[in-house]
Amino acid sequence: MGTVFSFDVRGGDPNAVGAALDEAVAELHRVDEVFSTYREDSQISRLARGELTAEECDPEVADVLELAAEAERASDGWFSRRYAGRLDPTGIVKGWAAERAAGALMAAGAAGVSVNGGGDVQMAGMPGPGRPWRVGIADPLRPGGLAAVISAAGVDRLAVATSGTAERGAHIVDPRTGRSAVTDLVAVTVVGPSLTWVDCWATAAFAMGSRAGLTWLESLPDVEALLITAGDEVRCTDGLAARLG
Repeated sequence: MGTVFSFDVRGGDPNAVGAALDEAVAELHRVDEVFSTYREDSQISRLARGELTAEECDPEVADVLELAAEAERASDGWFSRRYAGRLDPTGIVKGWAAERAAGALMAAGAAGVSVNGGGDVQMAGMPGPGRPWRVGIADPLRPGGLAAVISAAGVDRLAVATSGTAERGAHIVDPRTGRSAVTDLVAVTVVGPSLTWVDCWATAAFAMGSRAGLTWLESLPDVEALLITAGDEVRCTDGLAARLG
């Protein structure tokens, strides 16, 4: 998936949780082998070339393609399963994989889990009694600084995903033109229960631009967001304040 994953796991039986962690890491490598568009022999590459059908792929391929199709419908096409005219669901795979890894560790008895995939984070449970998970949001205009701190206080699961140009440059594509998305934004952070979805929504909202993106994000259930423009304006959904801390 072209990025680094890190795990913060608290509590539970060390043997059971350790075994689950080993399995989660192995599963992330397997997911990369199946879905990587950089591997000519991956199932998704072979599917894109017409060498396989979806039915001949691992069951997760059909599942991910359906999730990506749902994201495309929900965003009116601003999130896309295709890149440069080719099948490419990798915009959803990282969040989906990290969320599954967190769920597997919680199922193994962990008291709290935070899985970070390239800066996008799925949290579950708690890191300690009365202590919520907290995630700092990097300020894209002030390297080393924080734009906000998100708290998972009061919820069992919370995910935070950011799309922008600070780390990887202009890598987000406008699906309507096929070219790099040119908007007034430098970063969009979306907060919600599921990393699968907030990762998609951050990408789609960035491609929309600040005005349309904020309006659309406000319409989504259980979602809050922070948008930062190139002019250093900060725009937030109405309920974001309840997640700051």
